[in-house]
Amino acid sequence: MPLSRGKKQAATAGSKIPKLGATSTENQDEGPQVKRSSSPPHGAPKKRTAFIDITNAHKVQISIPGRKKEAGKKAVKKTGSTSVSAKNQANLKKSSSVSSEETTTERESSDTEEEKVVVAPVEQLEDAVPPAVRQVPAHLQRQLIPKEFDIDSDNSEDGYLCPEYAKDIFDYLKQREEKFILCDYMPKQPSLNPEMRAILVDWLVEVQENFELYHETLYLAVKISDHYLSKTPVHREMLQLVGSTAMLIASKFEERSPPCVDDFLYICDDAYKREELISMEVNILQTLSFDISIPIPYRFLRRYAKCVSAGMDTLTLARYYCEMSLMDMDLVPERGSLLASACLLMALVTKDLGGWSPILQFHSGYQTSDLAPVVRRLYLMLVAPADDKLRAIRNKYSHKKM
Repeated sequence: MPLSRGKKQAATAGSKIPKLGATSTENQDEGPQVKRSSSPPHGAPKKRTAFIDITNAHKVQISIPGRKKEAGKKAVKKTGSTSVSAKNQANLKKSSSVSSEETTTERESSDTEEEKVVVAPVEQLEDAVPPAVRQVPAHLQRQLIPKEFDIDSDNSEDGYLCPEYAKDIFDYLKQREEKFILCDYMPKQPSLNPEMRAILVDWLVEVQENFELYHETLYLAVKISDHYLSKTPVHREMLQLVGSTAMLIASKFEERSPPCVDDFLYICDDAYKREELISMEVNILQTLSFDISIPIPYRFLRRYAKCVSAGMDTLTLARYYCEMSLMDMDLVPERGSLLASACLLMALVTKDLGGWSPILQFHSGYQTSDLAPVVRRLYLMLVAPADDKLRAIRNKYSHKKM
């Protein structure tokens, strides 16, 4: 299988970024805005409303075609004498004084009525509020964690660790595991065998080291490859293309700055074309229905190691066991949480740090009897003679920094 350990390929000339300093009149800032005058510009038609103001309708004369304009109303003739007009003025003064007194009394009575109308509903609402607080439904209530099993309260001020929801998040991941349980799919692959899959995983470990990717990216790439191979027959010549494309998808999902397509073509020694890799990416995503948020053992391993405050040497040993399990076809059907628990138990026993404590039983949901079969399988894998062709993981963890 072709493999190149060289540096990443330089960026191609086709990936030039356009200059951002180019100016255009469309995006230039406008000057201080001037208030527009209500009068129309010179020569433009005058604006008009659709309907005439009803309040000033009596001042507007409307000309309807087909009708003649009526003559103005004749002036009313003056009748009566000056004495009558004087009496009328006196009567008007008396009536105005009486009406003013009536309006003041009406205003006072209306104010008191408004106070009654406003105050009464508030009092009724206060009386209608029940004294008991509405209770949260049972299915929305948070699980009570005993104080001796609480491992997240120390990080209550760290928003990145989500201490309020950490237990619920990992319980949800355990529920999602039931959707992604695999079986031994090798009988469905006439051109493949477990040894070829182990070589692919060993090569993916080297890719993860060369690109300095996260461990989560490696685990997710292996999971994506397994799920795709369990549904689609693949020829042995296309197996490396499946693995590199799965690593590309996992990098886009996990990494902050994932490698580009040209990097994966270079790491494959240009055995495949760009169109083939992109086509395989589309095929994998469609086969998996774009559901690539698969629970991986590495997340559970770090969570359970935190429960016992395991040191870096113990966690690294458990990570070595867990990474070696990626190459074993017999461990593919195991749930990620169960596999992570078995690897941590082996590391604790190897370091003489005790067994499966009650706090681990609480957070993992597994008893020692549940882990025993997986621990035996891991032990047989580790004591088996090492294959000289599959040394990527051993070389990785034999480094002095490990």
